Amino acid sequence: MKLYKNAGNIKSGLFILGIIFVILLLGYTQVLVNELRRDNREVVRLYASFIANIVQDENETNLNFIFENVIKKVKFPLIQTDTNDKPQLWKNLPKNIHSDTDRIKFMKLIDKNNSPIPLIYRDASIGDITFGYLHYGDSSIVEKLKSWTYVILFSMGIFIFIGFLGFSFIRNNEKKHIWVGMARETAHQLGTPVSALMGWVDWLKDHPEKSNEILSEIELDLQRLEQISRRFSNMGSKPHFSEFDLSIKVEKIVEYLNKRLPSLGKKVELLNDIDPDIKINGNGSLLAWAIENIIRNGIDAIEREDGQISISLKQVNNIVKIQIHDNGIGIPKKDWKNIFRPGFSTKKTGWGLGLSLSTRIVEDIHNGSLSVASSSMKKGTIIQISL
Repeated sequence: MKLYKNAGNIKSGLFILGIIFVILLLGYTQVLVNELRRDNREVVRLYASFIANIVQDENETNLNFIFENVIKKVKFPLIQTDTNDKPQLWKNLPKNIHSDTDRIKFMKLIDKNNSPIPLIYRDASIGDITFGYLHYGDSSIVEKLKSWTYVILFSMGIFIFIGFLGFSFIRNNEKKHIWVGMARETAHQLGTPVSALMGWVDWLKDHPEKSNEILSEIELDLQRLEQISRRFSNMGSKPHFSEFDLSIKVEKIVEYLNKRLPSLGKKVELLNDIDPDIKINGNGSLLAWAIENIIRNGIDAIEREDGQISISLKQVNNIVKIQIHDNGIGIPKKDWKNIFRPGFSTKKTGWGLGLSLSTRIVEDIHNGSLSVASSSMKKGTIIQISL
């Protein structure tokens, strides 16, 4: 239940962060737009002062010079009108504006963002006289900046949407693999003891008088079934840690599998190189599962008649190292990390869950490491666990 709560909190947090990012982006864009508008207004004020200073010239030569050589250099829409708002001169208007009616409509539109600058002639004897106005709009840079902000937001939205779809597809695929894989892994785990028990039943039918001889083996397989149930239970809850002898645990795994290898249809010899009395603090049932999964993968990788798997357990200083070395077909270098991912398998009938479960047990639960130490077609594969 806590996992679902955390997932919901993460989604809410990401959504809030996204909204904050959009607000900051739009706010910063508006700040830049306002600064550019202020710059434009200062430029227009300057032009207005030029025009006011030379408007007294009767032949209008200086006025034409200002408009032709100064005002026409601006990069934003500019309209000069008389006191009745009738356009007199204009520059940088949109191409679809052809008549005074169009110019007046456009002028009213740009006045919403930028108040017109009055053209004032100052005379000491009669005072200030307003003889017209300069109406101006936003420069192309401002328009591009505003448009580009929405393009960025739209592109981000598309990217996030596609990413969400991709993530959902991958997650749903992994869920399917995990569910099917768990079913396969359960069958895989139950296969050996169940097959062994069926074999003991058939043997008892043929040799009822020798039942006492195999009772210990039947009991061992029943304990195995109980252990499998405990393993799956531990994976679904917080596992209990205690100190145990790892050497004895690994030896029991090797002994159990050695006796039941014929039921797996493989001619494989398990070799034992285990140092005694190596004790660790952890969950013995889960670690045994992880080690067994790796050994079984090694068995599946062997296609030769003289198959061998060597299980080594050593302790150097405070590090316990377990190496499972098979003489199978090897793993391509590019797949050394992929084999530990859920759903990835190099086997035609594999579901890619065994090694991913082992990774969770070793790395997530026991804070150890699980990796491919070496692998080749000639020498086989060495998988190493460090605790």
